[in-house]
Formats: sequence, structure tokens, C-alpha cells
Amino acid sequence: MTDHQPTPDGVLRLINGYWATGVVGAAAAHSLFTHLENGAGTVAELAERAEIAEAGAQTLLDGLLGVGLVELHEGRYRNTPEASLYLVDGKPTSLSSFARLKLKHMGGLTALPDVVRAGGPIQHATTEVADNPHWEEIVPAIAAQSVPAAQVAAQALGLAEAGPVSILDVGGGSGVYSAIWLAANPAARSTQLDWEPINVIARRLVAEQGVGDRFTTVAGDFHTTDFGTGEYDIALYSHIAHQEAPEDNIAVLSRLREALKPGGALVVCDYVVEDDRSGPAFPLIFAAEMLLKSKQGGTWRRSDYHNWLVKAGFTTVSFHSAPPATLVIAR
Repeated sequence: MTDHQPTPDGVLRLINGYWATGVVGAAAAHSLFTHLENGAGTVAELAERAEIAEAGAQTLLDGLLGVGLVELHEGRYRNTPEASLYLVDGKPTSLSSFARLKLKHMGGLTALPDVVRAGGPIQHATTEVADNPHWEEIVPAIAAQSVPAAQVAAQALGLAEAGPVSILDVGGGSGVYSAIWLAANPAARSTQLDWEPINVIARRLVAEQGVGDRFTTVAGDFHTTDFGTGEYDIALYSHIAHQEAPEDNIAVLSRLREALKPGGALVVCDYVVEDDRSGPAFPLIFAAEMLLKSKQGGTWRRSDYHNWLVKAGFTTVSFHSAPPATLVIAR
């Protein structure tokens, strides 16, 4: 009996991982997943509908089959359940625009060896400013990532039966949480605090979901804008903590605690790692993104969030799975 000998297949898949980014991004750019969903199942059909060369369609289908996003049955291609849910244009969970966006980001990874040596960005950290012209592209593209977590949070909070609750979403971006939560509870009202160019996008996107009449925005920077005292039943701090230093997170969480009514709940959503940093896989890999782009942020541990929330004045803290993110609910 011979010992199992490792092969280079897995390592080569990782070394050439950018191929997957390219194939998925190019397929999304030509709406291949949408055409598959609508019944096009052969190379010729897809090429015609997408207005691309048959050689191009075959190449993308080969790649998508290789990465597990399409299936082949009796000569016809079709989306996997994951591709159907997350890559078909127009669905609320669609990440197709995000797939296209990530094609533009691949070049930045070439700096990672130097960034690792330096321990942070070597030129300048990604500076978020209110008049960034890329908000119009980025904000809608990342919105769908929060749909599953927003749905999990709504269930965990019992939002549908909560009555006329008031919600504060700090740094709410696209307003996707407000859209989902207001749809779940017709008596709820939500206020988003963000820069005005982002609020403009959020008002449009929330209105498209038919709940814009119960959604208001406040223009400002959450680091300095007053949240008020005892005004809200629910506060939200989603995908912000990873950009902030620990002491800054404690400061914002403390102000959010003051903004809540007695018994109110704070929802934090982010890519959280286990205390021994053994997983989950996505947040662990995301750490490289933060090292590239942030001087003080990081992928923080469960114990970090728990300690910050206790210091901020919360007494109960629970963790809820919302892959690839984790929800933290504190009261």
C-alpha cells in the first residue's frame, strides 16, 4: 500500500485564482447567468443573446463549469442554484455588478507583498470622502451582499411583529437594511446617517422598493454627527467595524447605546473571526483586503466585539450566523 501523494492541482487553482475572478466578472458583464436563467442553454444560443463570439461563449461556459457555477446536462448548460440566486441580473440578491467591479480591483493585489512587509498601506490608505465619484458604482454593487444578513436580523429581532419601531442605520450606504426591514414591518420607520451623495443613492434604491415614505436620511459623518439620546428602538452598525480602530469602535458603539431607548437593540454585522483565528474562511481571507486598504482596521475576533459592546454599556451580546458575515445583537 502506497502513501497518498499530494498533487499540485489545489495549489495551482489558488495560484491562478484570478482566472475565476476574470471568468465570473466577464460572464456577469455579458449577462450570461441571466441568459441561462431565461432558457439559453447552448453555446450558440448564449452567443446570440449575449452578442458575443461563440468561441467566447464556449470559453466562459468552460470556465464557469470549472468553478462550479454552471452545470452541463445532455449538452445544455444551466445555472447552479447559487448562480441562479446570486448572479442573475435584477434579483435583489444579485452580485453580478459586484463581480464586474472586482475585475477592476485585481491589479491592486500586486502591492500585497510590500504591504505585508510594511504592515499596512504603502502609498495611501483608501480615503473615503463624501464626493467620491465612485459611490454611484460601488454602493449599489455591494448592496446585495447584505440581503441575507438583513433577513436573518429581521427574524432574530422579531421585527415583523414589533409594531411602530424606529431604526437608526449608521453609515447605511445603499439603505438595503432599511428597505428589507421596512418591508417586513409596515409600521416601522428608519433613519440613515451617511454622506449626502450616498444618501441620494439610498433614497432612490429604497423608494424603488416601495417603502421610501418611511425612510429619512441625515447628512453627516458618523464619527462626529450627534445620534441623539433615547430616540431609537433599533440601531445598526453594518460593515463599518472592520474599517475602524478598536478605540474608535468603542466610541461609536457607546454613542449608539445612548441613542437607543431602554431595552433597545443594536445590530452589528461584519466579517468576524473566531477567537483563535481558526476560521471562518472568508473573513480570514478578507484580512488581506484590510491590510491593503486600511491603516487601523482589521478582521476582528468575536471576543473583540463582545468586549467593545460591554465597554459601551450593553449587558447581553449574542452572535448569529449570516454567512459570510456574522450578526452581533446587543441590548
